[in-house]
Amino acid sequence: MFKGSLPRKLLVVMLLTTLVAVVVALGAMVALDLRAYHRSWIADVNAQAELLARTTAPALAFDDAKVANENLALLRLQPKVRAAAIYEADGRRFATYGEAADVQALPALPEADGTRVQGSDVGVFKRIVENGQILGSVYLRADYELYDRLLDYAGIALAVTVVAMLAALLVSFWLRRIVTRPILSMGEVAREVVRQRDYSRRVDGAGNDEVGALAEAFNAMLAEIEQRTRALEASNSEKAREVEERRTAQNEVMRLNAELEERVRVRTLQLETSNHELALASEAANKANRAKSEFLSNMSHELRTPLNAILGFGQLLAAESTPATPEQRRGFAQHVVRAGNHLLTLITEILNLAQIESGKLSLSVEPVRLSEVLLDCRTMTEPLAERRGIRLLFPSEDAGMRVVADRTRLKQVLLNLLSNAIKYNREKGVVVVDWQRLGADRLRLSVQDTGMGMSAEQLQSLFEPFNRLGRELGAEEGTGIGLVVTKRLVELMGGTITVSSTPGMGSVFSIELNLSATEQSLPQPQPLPEAAAQPQPQPRPHDDDVATVLCVEDNPASLQLVEQVLAGRPDLRLLSAPDGRIGVEMARAHRPDIILMDNNMPSMSGREAQAVLRNDPATAQIPIIALTANAMPDAVKQGLAAGFFRYLTKPVDVSELVSAIDSALAESRARRGY
Repeated sequence: MFKGSLPRKLLVVMLLTTLVAVVVALGAMVALDLRAYHRSWIADVNAQAELLARTTAPALAFDDAKVANENLALLRLQPKVRAAAIYEADGRRFATYGEAADVQALPALPEADGTRVQGSDVGVFKRIVENGQILGSVYLRADYELYDRLLDYAGIALAVTVVAMLAALLVSFWLRRIVTRPILSMGEVAREVVRQRDYSRRVDGAGNDEVGALAEAFNAMLAEIEQRTRALEASNSEKAREVEERRTAQNEVMRLNAELEERVRVRTLQLETSNHELALASEAANKANRAKSEFLSNMSHELRTPLNAILGFGQLLAAESTPATPEQRRGFAQHVVRAGNHLLTLITEILNLAQIESGKLSLSVEPVRLSEVLLDCRTMTEPLAERRGIRLLFPSEDAGMRVVADRTRLKQVLLNLLSNAIKYNREKGVVVVDWQRLGADRLRLSVQDTGMGMSAEQLQSLFEPFNRLGRELGAEEGTGIGLVVTKRLVELMGGTITVSSTPGMGSVFSIELNLSATEQSLPQPQPLPEAAAQPQPQPRPHDDDVATVLCVEDNPASLQLVEQVLAGRPDLRLLSAPDGRIGVEMARAHRPDIILMDNNMPSMSGREAQAVLRNDPATAQIPIIALTANAMPDAVKQGLAAGFFRYLTKPVDVSELVSAIDSALAESRARRGY
């Protein structure tokens, strides 16, 4: 551990032992004393704060600042108290004590009860409570002399350590003379024996103590070594020959073992691979059998349900003895027709699914104009939407886009998504259809609703046959096969289908398809140059009855939804900006009454744009309503804390949006005084 001779090591051990003992002893005493001093001083400061809180409670209760200042002035009898303050319940400073510099450094607002040590100061906050009512807070700042006390202890410890080390040095010199000298003699003899291999050397007697016994034992050891060395040298040649023979045999055994282990490893890998493949095949077979059994069971249940209505009401119609009025019989017939239509739809979807799974469904994939398919779907779904009070929002244009698809099957896919969006939507909800070009060769078509949404567990089972996601007892009819057929058809046309949903807010179904070769060769739309996109300042209208609403939104469908919501409001004028940067410029130019702000936008996000407008005196008072798809609870809290007037998440509730606009408009007009 230590380098050097034995006397030096003994000296080092003595000094280190003494140093450790002194440091531990002094450290323990200093720590205990400092801890007692800390507790005593903290308790004293807290007691003074408690006493001051009791004496100033009447002054706060009667709003007598003079009495409060007089109570604080008594702290001059406590020279260690540098500053103090009394705060009212609302956080305003009521009375202070101390030098001007100390008073200026007092906290602006009261904090929670407790003690804070900061450098050479200690601060104490204490609430002033009278009859269970919090009247305010008292704050004391006093000198904290713990560090000065620690420096005094350090000087004492240094002196004690020096004295102890000198004493240890003297003791080590005495031990060296009576202990280490005989041991060094034995070490010298041992070195000569090793160097000259002369085992006849012996150590002179060193007395009758333990060191002398050690010397005698050392001499006996040398005699035994001398005897055994001669015997060992005689047998070394024989053992060397035997060792060589054993080494040769061992190498051969190791070679054979290595070959055997390699064979076992190869056979084991082959067996594990076979077992894994067998397990996968068995699991796949079991899964296929379970899926087949579940499918047949569900199909039997779904077929029997409408047949039950057909047969039951058919028997009631056929039975002449059944007492029924003509109105009741017409009702029976309507039930039979409705059940028959449902059964026909079910059989058709089962046949479609069977054709798809068997690979017998033929598709005519060709370039299809998107606008024509959307127009047909809109015409077919508008009556259903009108009966439910659902508004359908389709894109105003598609730039003549053509996708590679089967026209009939693409219409079937869109009709299924639209009918589901209408069927499972809330009353007077909204369905938004939008498209977006993805690169040069893909197009995304989305259908968004404002319905009840789906949980993560429901999304995992969304594309299972006959799975209606727990809605079997609801008022809406369905087979549970439509989405399965939809997914298969989209995949057969070379596309993909995805879904995202938020419980209580709605769902978005998106399908991606390939663009035709003609569309791929066309240049993609380019954003306007920055100079052309800059808005020109316009004077604010003088008609106070018409308020201006600026919607900063990069999604055309979302912007169209806002336009439809505000279309029936003659008291509102709508402006729009495609990104946050242009939105900031338009807000400065037009000074709108309200701003609707999306978050995820190019050039500048909604959060960044809101911060810029909030820090600009010209736009700081404009209420900004967040209208974003980021619905995480932390994002909502952060948005409201950042200064948004309201934080609405997509898909937005129309009534909630209108209410937020009205509230913001009222506040905006109140701030501007009209």
